[in-house]
Amino acid sequence: MESGVGYGVQGADIHVFGDGVPVYLLVNRRPPPVSDAKFLRELPSRMLNAHFQVVDFTGRQDELAQLREWRDNESRLAVRWLHGPGGQGKTRLADQLAAECVALGWKAVTALHGPGLVWPSPSLKEDLRLADAAGVLLIVDYADQWPLSHLTWLFSNALLYHTIPTRILLVARSAKAWEPLRATLVKNQVDTTTTELNPLPDGPAGRLEMFTAARKAFAARYGLQDVTHLAPPTPLADPEMGLTLTVHMAALVAVDASAQGRRPPRTPEGLTLYLLDREHLHWARLYGDGTHELTPGQRTFRTPPDSMERGVFTAALTGSLPRARAVHVLDSLHLAPGGEQVAADHAHCYPPLTPSPPNEPEPLSALEPLYPDRLAEDFLALTLHGHHADYSAQPWASATAQELLTRVEDGFAAPWTSRAIGFLAAAASPGRWPHVADHLNRILLDDPALAVAAGSAALVSLAEVPELDPQVLQDIQLCFPSGPYPELAPGRLAVTRKTTCHLLARTSDPAEQAALHTELAVSAGEAGWDEEALAANEKAVRIRRRLALEHSAQLPSLSRSLSRQAVFLSGLGRLHDALTASEQAVQIQRRLEEIRTGDECDLAYALSQHSNVLGELGRLEEALAALEEAVEIRSRHVETRDDRRSYATALGNLSKALRKLDRFRQSVEASLAAFMIRKALYEENAADSLPGLADSANSLGIQMLQLRWFDKAVFFGEAAVHFYRQLVHASRDMYEADLANSLTNLGLILAEADRDDEALAHAEESVKLNRSLASTNRAAYELQLADALSNLGLRLSLQERMDEAVAATWEAVQIHQRLASDNWDAFGERYAMLLSNLGYQLAKVGERQDALDVSNEAVLHYRKLSETNSAFTSELARTLLSHAAIRLYLHEEEGAALQAAAESFTLYSKLTAKLPEAFAAHLPVTLSAVADALSTLGRETEEGQIRQCIENADFAAAANILAAW
Repeated sequence: MESGVGYGVQGADIHVFGDGVPVYLLVNRRPPPVSDAKFLRELPSRMLNAHFQVVDFTGRQDELAQLREWRDNESRLAVRWLHGPGGQGKTRLADQLAAECVALGWKAVTALHGPGLVWPSPSLKEDLRLADAAGVLLIVDYADQWPLSHLTWLFSNALLYHTIPTRILLVARSAKAWEPLRATLVKNQVDTTTTELNPLPDGPAGRLEMFTAARKAFAARYGLQDVTHLAPPTPLADPEMGLTLTVHMAALVAVDASAQGRRPPRTPEGLTLYLLDREHLHWARLYGDGTHELTPGQRTFRTPPDSMERGVFTAALTGSLPRARAVHVLDSLHLAPGGEQVAADHAHCYPPLTPSPPNEPEPLSALEPLYPDRLAEDFLALTLHGHHADYSAQPWASATAQELLTRVEDGFAAPWTSRAIGFLAAAASPGRWPHVADHLNRILLDDPALAVAAGSAALVSLAEVPELDPQVLQDIQLCFPSGPYPELAPGRLAVTRKTTCHLLARTSDPAEQAALHTELAVSAGEAGWDEEALAANEKAVRIRRRLALEHSAQLPSLSRSLSRQAVFLSGLGRLHDALTASEQAVQIQRRLEEIRTGDECDLAYALSQHSNVLGELGRLEEALAALEEAVEIRSRHVETRDDRRSYATALGNLSKALRKLDRFRQSVEASLAAFMIRKALYEENAADSLPGLADSANSLGIQMLQLRWFDKAVFFGEAAVHFYRQLVHASRDMYEADLANSLTNLGLILAEADRDDEALAHAEESVKLNRSLASTNRAAYELQLADALSNLGLRLSLQERMDEAVAATWEAVQIHQRLASDNWDAFGERYAMLLSNLGYQLAKVGERQDALDVSNEAVLHYRKLSETNSAFTSELARTLLSHAAIRLYLHEEEGAALQAAAESFTLYSKLTAKLPEAFAAHLPVTLSAVADALSTLGRETEEGQIRQCIENADFAAAANILAAW
């Protein structure tokens, strides 16, 4: 709410921050306004603004055809990232698609972003109800400037989740921010594609068509009839004419110069200077010469051209602001004749694009920037000193930029920091205005943390500026927060790559080189680039091995690098190589402990990584021993936030190890302890604590399921999926596998909670995600794919889609059979479980002998497993019950079915004595199978006794009856 008035939409959601400010708003696509020709001629640059659409859509027919095909494909929900340099025509292309969609009966919607900046009036309501809409098209311009968490909220909007086709078109300059977003979106399987808007084709043909159409449209605004004699002022074949904007600028300048009786410039740079000169001329004409007026006090436009230039410069950096804030900014710059007047006069030249209701006494916003963006970037660059163009730089420009990027009173960066740094970096990008880098250098050397506050997209842009001082990037790197920040990961990696390359070329110190490779490895790992992380870390390991031979002081660093190596190798599926690295790390730390020169927490870290690898290899007792030692060490070191995070991680890993070894109560206790630590960390600072909280929720969901606390299981399972979706949108490479795993687990939970349709949807999404992961790295992800397929098979069988169930489960069996043949200790148990599931499904489709053979094999495998590890007793009981059910279903050797069911009951009875909340519910089920077997064998008296025990819940009596046989 704002002043008692709330923003309102019908048919969609509004996501807001804690202070009530919307994260974004959705508005219906509106046709371009009807603009007066005189208004457009006053400032010719207005005709280049895509908002007014002066030129009919021309060219880009191939790209438009691709978008039409994307719109019309069979997917219900699809996302496309459309990217290209500023001035390439992205916005017009997107709006052309939107106009066509509206004509076809679609609902076309635009997302407005900019928390804390300018919003449409709260009295403006948007009706986003779909009624009979044929589909929904959502356009997100400047998508690469949105924080990833804000896009996550947008993707969850209810508008996007109906039965009609829905398309999300993300428009951006760069593809750098796309990869972390390419993922399955919010409980739906989504097709994700990307399109790069390439330069206009070489040669004049296509460009001439575009020039001719633009020349005709501009001439109409000037009232000129025949302009066919106006040739392009700059050769269209020049490489710099590859932008749609540049071709339009050439046409506009040709027409305007003809109307003004001037000779047009002959270079692309000259086109920019010409249009900016027309801005200056307009300001001067409006201001006039007040000293010769009869009543100068009555004049309405009272801002001198030099003040207006500074106001336009300010607006290019800040973007449109709420009017009161804009006035405050202008007053802080001491512009004559005062902030109120400058804001009003600026709005006369550059009217706000944000609509205001008729009853509003004045515009809601001020400081609408110069458009198009690329022209605004050129204006910033030309106003700053250091260039050699025929344009007057201003002495105040550098100071103004620095002042606007100075932190506000509370120490926070100004809300326009991301835009300002992004525009300056774009102006300084390769091939444009290198001198702008000098101004960025001064600003960021003074306050490098501003770049971090500007966000990942700005960091990527800065890293691409060739002339940026390497010291600036090094200082920025020092300002990155500790811990994993998914939203910063792509930008952090871009900066670290650049600084690593620079510093490696300038040092011959091996220790420094190893440290640089390590920093790059960590950044790449946090961004999910495991191959790059491994390559960088291998370099660090090689250097530190050599150093450790000469200086024992290098051993701790070598140990940490080896532990890190184990993490990266494990993530890539190279488990035996990972084990070698983790063993060496632990050996080094134990040696250091013996001579009392080691850090105890370093030993804990090495033990934890070693335990992870041992666990993945199926060496569970060894993994548990290593973890227990690590947890004991961590419990003595909880002074800092990082200490507590490490302790929670160790507890979480301990819980998983205990669960695998059938020490269930201890496992749950460790999980809850880890969750409480992570919850406290999240409440202190959410940004760096979400991955750990998601991991704890995922573990507790399965544990609550095993305890048959279904409501709690659903709560934790859904929370885990929600958290991992946020993390995937921040860093796809880093967290997509975790999301897939959490979806598999949630499918299991929902099935037990009798929410079968939702369980199946999650299982299908998990398989799709895991297939994608396994297609890029089979060794790392095929095991998780097999688990997802197994779960999908179960879900399909419950819906009697048995042929599909068999196909899914058989694919999973084949994966596990191959893995188990190489390493039975690690993969044998999962192989046996899948055989049990497959046996039941084969029976249902009539494959009698195959069903019996597979089920028998599963029982034999679990007997062997349970003989060496009691943790598999529950799975043996489950498999025996399944085997009995298969024989009864097939009417095959009912005596063997009775024997299997009775043994299953006996095993579950023993398990219930140890953990009743997890296993008591299985007792009546297994006894029912016993009674069914007795019935088929004609043993009616004994059947009656067993059914009476079930009715009375007298399982001790049932156990005595079975023992007497």
